[in-house]
Amino acid sequence: MSALPAVHGDVDSGFGPVADAFRRNFARRGEIGAAVAVYLGDRPVVDLWAGHRDRGRTLPWERDTMAPVFSTTKGMAAFVLAEAVSRGLLDYDAPVARYWPEFAAHGKESITVRQLIDHQAGLPELDRVVRLRDLADLDAVAAILADQKPLWRPGTRHGYHPITAGLYQGELIRRIDPRGRTLGRIFAERFADPLGVDFFIGLPADVPMDRVAELSATTGLDLLRYEREVPLRIAFQLYAKRGATYRALNSPRLGAPARAARRDYLSVEHPGSGGVGTARALARVYAAAAARTGELPIDNAILDRLATADTPGEVPPRDLILHTPSHYHLGFRKPTPTFPFGSTPHAYGTTGFGGSTAFADPTTGLGFAYIPTRLGTAVLDDPRARTLHHTTIHCTKP
Repeated sequence: MSALPAVHGDVDSGFGPVADAFRRNFARRGEIGAAVAVYLGDRPVVDLWAGHRDRGRTLPWERDTMAPVFSTTKGMAAFVLAEAVSRGLLDYDAPVARYWPEFAAHGKESITVRQLIDHQAGLPELDRVVRLRDLADLDAVAAILADQKPLWRPGTRHGYHPITAGLYQGELIRRIDPRGRTLGRIFAERFADPLGVDFFIGLPADVPMDRVAELSATTGLDLLRYEREVPLRIAFQLYAKRGATYRALNSPRLGAPARAARRDYLSVEHPGSGGVGTARALARVYAAAAARTGELPIDNAILDRLATADTPGEVPPRDLILHTPSHYHLGFRKPTPTFPFGSTPHAYGTTGFGGSTAFADPTTGLGFAYIPTRLGTAVLDDPRARTLHHTTIHCTKP
């Protein structure tokens, strides 16, 4: 049995159990390389990293190592939309077609911004093949998106839009921004740069790829050792290459997730699944929102709306794509009995394929983030992330 890697970084007094839980992930859950960060307002209380950033386990995970986080990106995209609402450029309850007339095609004229970003629009897949290289042509992608037909009556059900959600949001932002900026550019200028954090939706050419950790798929016996929460229905669809979940995860066709740590994947903006950055960056942004530090370009009234407690009953809880109860609110996930996170129902955040997780906990003013290199198979609640964020919340209790 190989020796456990050293854990680097710092924890504040009272948060030592988070470091213990982080070590246990390497000892018991097959962790290869990872980072976890927690901020209380603008103060870091947990900033830890350990392990390796390559599959061969020869390169150490370093303080500034970044990793692709897939759908955890959606939270940063949702903040950009919240900023647009704060500026009066966007209304969550207005029809998308008010800002993007072509979107109204095929009976989509009444779909609201809220329904679109809360996965109720029935647009999780594309009716034609679109590949990674095609995403650079924003006008062509916009025309394809506008031409889609809903798979269910919008506003009556929900089903996760793994990749298309970000594409629709990106085009919506491009339509309403007075300067025609992309969502990734606005995030850089209005969020990442002012906070001094390393998170990118569209990796700049001057950021070296050796800062980006390689990802590792979980295969063979490791599935039995570490992955006891495999969603069998989804696994069957992916194996058989058919079904709604398979089509949604391949619309567009971006390639195998384990190969996402490459320049062509990360340089093209796809705000639903293409973000790359540090755990520190994600936790910092979420904590600024949770604690109302005044550092984000979002009005407190809008932050109040993001923190609204779970309001079930708008649509049936069963997710038509993930086949599990889910709840979405203004582009974020909310806690549910099957996916609890945060200290109260006011928490909000997003998770990514493979296990990355980040959220705001407004009740405590806390921002949490975790990013790994080994891609787990749990749908939402990766056991490595779960033990870390549950331990974190426990540390905040008197």
